[in-house]
Amino acid sequence: MPARSLRLLSGLVLFGVSVALLVVADLGLPAWDALHQGVARATGLPFGWVVNLVGALVLLAWIPLRVRPGVGTLCNILVVGLAADATLALLPDPRALAVRIPLLLAGIGLNAVATGRYLGAGLGPGPRDGLMTGLARRGISIRVARTVIEVGVLAVGWLLGGTVGVGTLLFAAAIGPLTQPAIRRFAAPEAGLPASPDGARTPYTP
Repeated sequence: MPARSLRLLSGLVLFGVSVALLVVADLGLPAWDALHQGVARATGLPFGWVVNLVGALVLLAWIPLRVRPGVGTLCNILVVGLAADATLALLPDPRALAVRIPLLLAGIGLNAVATGRYLGAGLGPGPRDGLMTGLARRGISIRVARTVIEVGVLAVGWLLGGTVGVGTLLFAAAIGPLTQPAIRRFAAPEAGLPASPDGARTPYTP
């Protein structure tokens, strides 16, 4: 259990760091982070606070879906936003595209590794992932649920001033192929994650 807890916490911290890298790159954010940034800009709240608050609100949507949070779910709500804010406070605000592009690529790669670590611990998905898997248990395809939710979230984030751009598209295209081997690499045997058709362990069902 200590090894799985360490894997979980390190993954969540790295996840927050990866989000901060994507924010600083300023080339386009994933859907949920565009929403977080938009809400932060509209309210004046720190970005990390918004990450945690939105996570807590999404968790409320689990109640009618009868999804039970795990310790990983609760840690996700507390840790990711704090790690993102701490990293943002340390990073400069680069102007040169030659700096921002590597930050974007590093953020996407680190996000995949971080996701593999925290999901591989098998201690519970994040609130946003749990919402999609909860809908899947109600008979809605994960693909449909994820597409509808993320398109809606991205639209709201963009309307509120969140950054949408080439980085948004690159993240959407790359994160799946990068995350799958990361989950395979870091999945704890005792976590009990279901195997996908290619033998990799994954918390999602098709």
